[in-house]
Amino acid sequence: MHPQKPPLFFDPPEDSHQLLPISAIGEAGLLQVVQRYCPAQVVGDDAAVLAVPQGQLVVTTDVLVEGVHFSNLTTPPHAVGWRAATANLSDLAAMGSRPHSLLVGLGLPPSTPVAWVEELYQGIQACCAPWGCQVVGGDLCRSPQRFVAITALGSVQPGRAIERKRAQPGDWLIVTGPHGDARAGLELLLHPEQGSIVPTAEQQLIRAHQYPHPRLDLLPLLAAIPDPMRLAGMDTSDGLADALVQVCQASGVAARIEAERIPISEALQQVFPAQALEWALYGGEDFQLLLSAEPSVAQYLLEKLPGAAWIGEVTGWDPQGTVRLDNGQILSRQQAFQHF
Repeated sequence: MHPQKPPLFFDPPEDSHQLLPISAIGEAGLLQVVQRYCPAQVVGDDAAVLAVPQGQLVVTTDVLVEGVHFSNLTTPPHAVGWRAATANLSDLAAMGSRPHSLLVGLGLPPSTPVAWVEELYQGIQACCAPWGCQVVGGDLCRSPQRFVAITALGSVQPGRAIERKRAQPGDWLIVTGPHGDARAGLELLLHPEQGSIVPTAEQQLIRAHQYPHPRLDLLPLLAAIPDPMRLAGMDTSDGLADALVQVCQASGVAARIEAERIPISEALQQVFPAQALEWALYGGEDFQLLLSAEPSVAQYLLEKLPGAAWIGEVTGWDPQGTVRLDNGQILSRQQAFQHF
């Protein structure tokens, strides 16, 4: 199942109260706003009471900070909510976990418009709805800058989790889709003068940055992989090169990657041909998945996953986790996004 693509720009509903800053409605009023996006039977107490998913509980968290992960220049509030949800749902997908629910923590300056909060939650809701995932609570606090902290809950059957440490020599390495588009979209938003005469390609790249899709479509395919399931992988939100090195280091293996097999969209090649490979490797925020599997399983996933591509293979044991391109270049995590 694939969710419908969201509009490139979100038009908020016309409602005079949304023009107010949250300081005008206070904490109680703001709670009434955000609780409209939660199941009524779940919220209202000190904590949510949920049915425990079958299998093992999977928990992840992500924080998006204004000025670091989003800004008014690059990301409207609806897209902030969508991206915040995607960051967490992508982590669940990378573990082979089905999403269950989200907890949302918000830090907001008092001058924040009510409309900004409404659109944020609408973006979260739109991203989660196709996967049956709901917001079941969270927290609100005053902050000098906006931030969104989401904790996501999911479930996986024992022995069926995808882990970084399970790659073995002979595995094929595959990715679930193109890389570099999100970085290119950010570049266009920050420096629109760098655009080309291909407006449809530019819009595709901007959409990739503002509305990435978590690859939860992997999950139904895992049922066909018999026990014991040995699948290694992680999401590529910090860059494909970063994910390749992390998986190989965790597994103690070396890998060889064919650069020409890394999927790069036609839009990226049209608008930023010189930067395409560099951004595909190190751009980040594409929220695709890197998977390492024995050839028969990898072939099955390649046939079933739209956009998936073979990019290389695990060549042997190596405690350093060395990853080389076919031209001899060694990939490094140092070029990927670093928080500190």
